[in-house]
Amino acid sequence: MRAPLSKIFITCAVTGNLTRPEQTPHLPITPDQIAESALAAAEAGAAIVHLHVRDPKTGRPSMELDLYSEVVARVRARNPQLIINLTTGPGGRFVPSDADPKLAAPGTTLMAPERRVEHIALLKPDICTLDLNTMNSGGEVVINTPANVRRMARVINDAGAKAEIELFDSGDIALLGDLLNDGTLKGPALTSFVMGVRYGFQPSPETVLYARNLLPSDAAFTAIGFGRVSFQTVALSYLAGGHVRVGLEDAIYLDHGVLARSNAAMVEKARRIVEDLGGQIANPREARAMLGLSKRAVDAKRVA
Repeated sequence: MRAPLSKIFITCAVTGNLTRPEQTPHLPITPDQIAESALAAAEAGAAIVHLHVRDPKTGRPSMELDLYSEVVARVRARNPQLIINLTTGPGGRFVPSDADPKLAAPGTTLMAPERRVEHIALLKPDICTLDLNTMNSGGEVVINTPANVRRMARVINDAGAKAEIELFDSGDIALLGDLLNDGTLKGPALTSFVMGVRYGFQPSPETVLYARNLLPSDAAFTAIGFGRVSFQTVALSYLAGGHVRVGLEDAIYLDHGVLARSNAAMVEKARRIVEDLGGQIANPREARAMLGLSKRAVDAKRVA
């Protein structure tokens, strides 16, 4: 049985793909807002920021390279040690047409694997997510076949990024084992249990322990809970021997009926939970050492 780690890192998921601007006025939308929110989360105690981008005009999720480039440049210019974790999740969703299910209906984002990791090749983040799930998601389907995952992993490896493996159900952990065994991924693995997506892992202490016990013994993990269980999952993950994640991607409330005014406020609460349970929070330099990431030199490129 794993005991709680002596020191853990906090990841802040700053804006995400699914939280809608109409749900909360505090969601960062523009590159400047996303970068500022990430930097404030770091000041509050986050060692890692998990970043998506959005269309500044509509607030809708985006995959535009220029938006990723601007956010990353702004963060690196002001806090070069902060660990940047970019998403590669968008581009795997399929919505079947009612008339002919083999044809895509509106809402489909399915695209070539290499297109989903173009920004990783360009920007070379410290970490990027790699989803292993092929599953029903609401009324739609997410498709990440083993072959496509391997194609994405090649680009990630060539960019020098560490993959954070997002696991949505136990079969994903079996695929992780295959990817480690054939050398597609190098251990020790960095993983996360995504809990609360309909038809995937559901949030509970039993789920966290079950998933943890399926991992290789040297794997690091973070249990992620969505919505009302976000802060409960901070405690569950820490007590099970994992790291923690919070942010406006995962939840919009700080307390019952109280909207979180910022990502920093969510990080502050997560930090209090861990420290009240006896844990200590790693800063970015310590988290880099824990994950075997290189120290980042100060980026001379400044953002006006």
